[in-house]
Amino acid sequence: NLFKPISTNVKKNIMNEIDSCWRSNPDWASDRCALADCVVGFGQATVGGKNGAFYEVTDSSDDPINPEPGTLRYGVIQTEPLWITFSEDMAITLKNELIINSYKTIDGRGANVEIANGPCITIQDVSHIIIHGISIHDCKPSEGGMVRSNVTHVGHRLPSDGDGIDIFASNNIWIDHCFLARCTDGLLDVIHASTSITISNNFFTQHDKVMLLGHNDEFTADKIMKVTVVFNYFGPELVQRMPRVRNGYAHVANNRYEEWEMYAIGGSANPTILSEGNYFNAPTNPDIKQVTKRETDGGWKNWKWRSSKDVFENGAYFVQSGWGSIAPLYSKPQSFTVADGSIVPYLTSAAGPLRCRTRYAC
Repeated sequence: NLFKPISTNVKKNIMNEIDSCWRSNPDWASDRCALADCVVGFGQATVGGKNGAFYEVTDSSDDPINPEPGTLRYGVIQTEPLWITFSEDMAITLKNELIINSYKTIDGRGANVEIANGPCITIQDVSHIIIHGISIHDCKPSEGGMVRSNVTHVGHRLPSDGDGIDIFASNNIWIDHCFLARCTDGLLDVIHASTSITISNNFFTQHDKVMLLGHNDEFTADKIMKVTVVFNYFGPELVQRMPRVRNGYAHVANNRYEEWEMYAIGGSANPTILSEGNYFNAPTNPDIKQVTKRETDGGWKNWKWRSSKDVFENGAYFVQSGWGSIAPLYSKPQSFTVADGSIVPYLTSAAGPLRCRTRYAC
């Protein structure tokens, strides 16, 4: 079974701050764009396709050069804002990377939508993208070739690495309630000075290098990167990078970690990491109880890595470093209340795609 069981409990008192903004509304399907008002953290200003028309995907086929109307690719390359939905359950196997244009929402609510077994999603040199409720798994490298990135441009792409979602030189991005597993390279990469990003309510499983924030140690333009990682479930059979941060700033809050095979949170090149209100359940192996890993030969004691309100089970521990405040300094619209780590299993109980039905609360 690709999917874990989904909680159907919609009591507001255990819903997290993002979900309680919209999930209790039985008319969610007639007010889909209200979702865009619910994002918190550094990606809070993301509007996606909120101010545009609706576009319904009715055809699961794919043509990277001349996509047909009704296909997902035809929708995402358009110039104008679009809120993209799906007419029915569908499994989409892409023939090359899906290159998304600015001001798009891909909204899988009301259908079981998979992007799998081929190249997957590239968000490059764009802004205002929301991806919600999609299962992205078993992503494979592309062979390169010609790909249409918008209605006027077809360009040659080099072979891709096989990431689930690759966010490259982009800003105002929100990835919410997705399932990500078993890709050739990373599940979710944020690189090349991308910023203003929130990654929330996702379910990650069965993978080695989960989430990379920062291109490489020498790419200092990533110092502008600010990413909020919140309410995610880092599930079974994950090895490392939940996330791994280079140069930039990550607020990692109210996430659930169920065992890891190397480490949970790592980094290099003096990143700043605030781990707040997370729930860390360490693996049984006594040699890998540490949550943290610094990829460096030394000099890390000045790096600002802090733990606050985290809960550590089964011997898990976080090695802190640095001094001085590392608060995220959110604006009022960006800010949210970080709960104590002890209630994170409730706050993350509906991570991954929801089983939303029209005329019922999600």
